[in-house]
Amino acid sequence: MNIFHQRAALSTPKEAAVLTDTDEAFPEELAELDAVELSAVEHALTDLLDRGPTEHGKGFGPRTDHADHQARLRARLARAAGEHELLDVAYRTIDTELGPLLLAATPQGLVRVAFAVEGHEKVLIDLADRVGPRVLHAPAQLDLAAHQIDEYLHGDRHRFDLTLDLRLASGSFRHSVLTHLQTLAYGSTASYAAVAVAAGSPKAVRAVGTACARNPLPVVVPCHRVVRSDGTMGQYVGGPVAKQTLLQLESSGAAA
Repeated sequence: MNIFHQRAALSTPKEAAVLTDTDEAFPEELAELDAVELSAVEHALTDLLDRGPTEHGKGFGPRTDHADHQARLRARLARAAGEHELLDVAYRTIDTELGPLLLAATPQGLVRVAFAVEGHEKVLIDLADRVGPRVLHAPAQLDLAAHQIDEYLHGDRHRFDLTLDLRLASGSFRHSVLTHLQTLAYGSTASYAAVAVAAGSPKAVRAVGTACARNPLPVVVPCHRVVRSDGTMGQYVGGPVAKQTLLQLESSGAAA
């Protein structure tokens, strides 16, 4: 039994392999790993396969046994890959009031939050190209981020306590903008012009807009709190409805 497949990411410059649990293929397709690393992953798979699911006569038992077996395979592989530092990026998706969000993390921290409108498949391929080719669906490694985002969206959390990996925010100015955004208080807003001043470049208003539009960690790094000088919302990577939802959520929470 095999649980992975290589997607269109193979066409990227690094021939990156985005690995998921939705289709079946052979573990040999993890050829990007060197022999020592692949051995560790194969051992995790074959050890569990040897034990097998509950059997009723020949082959697999009920469908629930098959599904449970696959779930245990995926969890064991994710643990083994993490323990042997084989992953470049772990990811999962969560259902939220804003629609499905893709969460991705590196060993250094949360690296990406993506709305459905960004195209989750496209985001995964971009991560494989820009961060590293070993991209694995490993939900447990994003449990803390998923839990905190859920708390935030239900009004039970006003700030995040997560380690962030800002490598996708290229350039020192964008780093400065994203760092400043994290200081904006829950329920407050700031103009693009004010953020430009705070980031050290008063004339770089458009650059602030670009930094917000390309924020790799929306929701967690609150670019939704940046509005136009006339008070109108402005653009948002998740779309105007998502931005309005977040601003209204915080306005209600701050007033409570």
